[in-house]
Amino acid sequence: MHKLLVEIYNPASHDSYDVFIPVKSKVFEVAYLLSNTVSELSKGYFKATEQTVLCDRETGVVLDPNLTIEELGLKNGSKLMLL
Repeated sequence: MHKLLVEIYNPASHDSYDVFIPVKSKVFEVAYLLSNTVSELSKGYFKATEQTVLCDRETGVVLDPNLTIEELGLKNGSKLMLL
């Protein structure tokens, strides 16, 4: 399975995490997994909810949850934000 290394920033905790994400997974699946993980790592600053979204960190554009990582054209080193 091919994976990308991306940076996930969480503004609630002011932390960034480097994570590998599978290119064939849909954004909503990745957001769900990341939100639970970041919720645990942030020591209560970030709470995972059903409304959690992934955004492009530079533009703030919310990534379409129904597209795969590959379809979005993300690359190694992409910077994302978890809200």
